[in-house]
Amino acid sequence: MKRGFVVTLLTMALVCLIAPFAFAEEAAAAAGASGAKALAVFGAALGIGIAALGTGIGQGIGLSKACEGVARNPGASGKIMTILIIGLAMIESLCIYALLVSLGVLISQNSFF
Repeated sequence: MKRGFVVTLLTMALVCLIAPFAFAEEAAAAAGASGAKALAVFGAALGIGIAALGTGIGQGIGLSKACEGVARNPGASGKIMTILIIGLAMIESLCIYALLVSLGVLISQNSFF
């Protein structure tokens, strides 16, 4: 089942990469520029997707461990909650940094407009 999912995902990524070439109306000399833009868009989307996946997993693990800590020692819930909120903010900032880098790549390739 996992292999089928991976093959499907890679096939969709390949179709997304080839589509700009299939529908291009530009001259052959400009095809390289549109290919670079397509790769920039794909790279930015892949980067922010992986960042969101990683931060989501990290936040889920952090929240589950905080819940376990409060369940084991309810008296320390205030300290655990404070540390949890700070940790979640730090984890979320990593995703925001990845978003800024992705937007920087898109703007540098003029693919954003």
